[in-house]
Amino acid sequence: MVCYVNLGLATVKTFWLALCCPPHHMRRMLIETELTPNPSTIKFLPGTVVMDTGTRDFASPEEAEASPLAEALFTLGDVTGVFFGHSFISVTAAPGVEWASLKPDVLGILLDHFSANMPLFKPAAAGFSVPSGDADYPLDDPEDADIVVQIKELIETRVRPAVANDGGDIIYRGFQKGVVFLQMQGACAGCPSSSATLKNGIEQLLKHYVPEVTEVRAA
Repeated sequence: MVCYVNLGLATVKTFWLALCCPPHHMRRMLIETELTPNPSTIKFLPGTVVMDTGTRDFASPEEAEASPLAEALFTLGDVTGVFFGHSFISVTAAPGVEWASLKPDVLGILLDHFSANMPLFKPAAAGFSVPSGDADYPLDDPEDADIVVQIKELIETRVRPAVANDGGDIIYRGFQKGVVFLQMQGACAGCPSSSATLKNGIEQLLKHYVPEVTEVRAA
């Protein structure tokens, strides 16, 4: 049996105490939830590491077949996106879905997964492989190697940590003729302010430190 107790109704953060009650003992797991700039997406922090390295974005039930947790979340029917970060899971609700009704179901799936120490991904032997997150994007020009190193360093040290706080990620996808291509994931994908983030935030940052950058586009 799983019960939920709301420990706070702060504007940004809400704490839920999930009580897992097997016949012989009771286990408590504190799950923190945070609102994100994307009103359709909520960030769930289970208090443990989710991804040891990297991140993983699931934009459809088909992609989620590689992960038991993501697959279970998509089976709710009202979920359109799942994102795994280092210590959080971002879940995106379908248009028109109220989080007040969806949140308990998401919390139940998260509790079942982490309390049972289930694997995050299905084994490759079952017909699935853990995706690396890399797609087939054009290779950078070797002559731009030094510029690309600067761009990647800025993204890793200045951009990604800030975006992770909002439940998302931004992945470098290429640099061609002054244009940097970035992919928005998690809460950033479909966020109303994502275009402003690219143009007014990231583009200005990269232009300031790397004069060769003339524009930032979504990949």
